Amino acid sequence: MAKLKIKSGDTVVVTSGEHKGSEGKVLRVILEKNKAIVEGVNTVKKHEKPSAANPQGGITEKEAPIHISNLSLVDPKSGEATRVGYRMEDGKKVRFSKKSNQVL
Repeated sequence: MAKLKIKSGDTVVVTSGEHKGSEGKVLRVILEKNKAIVEGVNTVKKHEKPSAANPQGGITEKEAPIHISNLSLVDPKSGEATRVGYRMEDGKKVRFSKKSNQVL
């Protein structure tokens, strides 16, 4: 399993697929499946039976996972998609944007 360069809390843009161009914040990363759940992207409708938590039941919308290969980190300086690199600074390994060379 490869190390993922996208972490929860990052702002990402979708680079391919049905939701290409959409931006959002990563809510959760699923390491086993190499997928991430992005806020406001890839929403699906789910039919739910009435329960104690949801007594009304009905149709609810929730975010579905999207593959990491279809996501790219947003550069904090320019706001465009960028690649991520790693380097050592003061004895610590930090992520940086390849486009603007800024630490993420």
